Amino acid sequence: MARRAGAAGDGRAELALKPRFPGTRPTRFGHPNEATHNRINYRIMEQALAYAAERYARGRLVDVGCGSKPWHAAFAPHVSEHVGVDHIDSKRAPGSVDVIAGAYEIPLEDGHAETILMSAVLEHLEQPARALAEAHRLLAPGGHVILTAPLFWPLHEQPRDFFRYTPHGFRFLLEEAGFEVVEIVPLSGVWVTVSLQVSYALRRYRKGPLAPVADGLTVALQWLAARWEQVDFQPKFSWSHLVIGRKP
Repeated sequence: MARRAGAAGDGRAELALKPRFPGTRPTRFGHPNEATHNRINYRIMEQALAYAAERYARGRLVDVGCGSKPWHAAFAPHVSEHVGVDHIDSKRAPGSVDVIAGAYEIPLEDGHAETILMSAVLEHLEQPARALAEAHRLLAPGGHVILTAPLFWPLHEQPRDFFRYTPHGFRFLLEEAGFEVVEIVPLSGVWVTVSLQVSYALRRYRKGPLAPVADGLTVALQWLAARWEQVDFQPKFSWSHLVIGRKP
């Protein structure tokens, strides 16, 4: 399904598709960035990463670009250790970063991990291929890299916001780094993506008497988008993708 979902031009195939991770389910893990304007994003992302954790995560997990380790609860039941790597310690949760390092040169030995997580990291790296090569070095044979990165998303963390990724771009980068591509799963269709873009645009109106109006529109748009996505799922407009690679 993942490969068909990444292909453009086959309308009949798309009509047969349904979202793997619907935006109708409540969140569970309390991501520190979750708010009214992006709630549908975290509803979907939580399910996607919980699925990846259960199916692919094992042994020692190295979380590259970990920040405050917001996905620790999703992976904890499936891994023996969660090693956080980031270029600075987290201001939100000091001590969450175990190894202070960039994504290109991580001071851990070859084959140190059975699982690598890089969620919402690749778009912030000038040299994504170099980061994936380092992830490949750190993984033991048979281990998995779990990635997410956006295709449609507003500029953020500027100026360190460099790229957006299609399924074909993910496949190229992973195979160039020596990985086998296991899955590339779209996290939404056009309606959820549009609802997110409009929700972010409405944030500028969250002032004074307009704030409840903006929030009400946001909630209504996301509620409707999550349900209409069950009827008309167009994954070529996915805001992001879940990607799994395996080191042979």
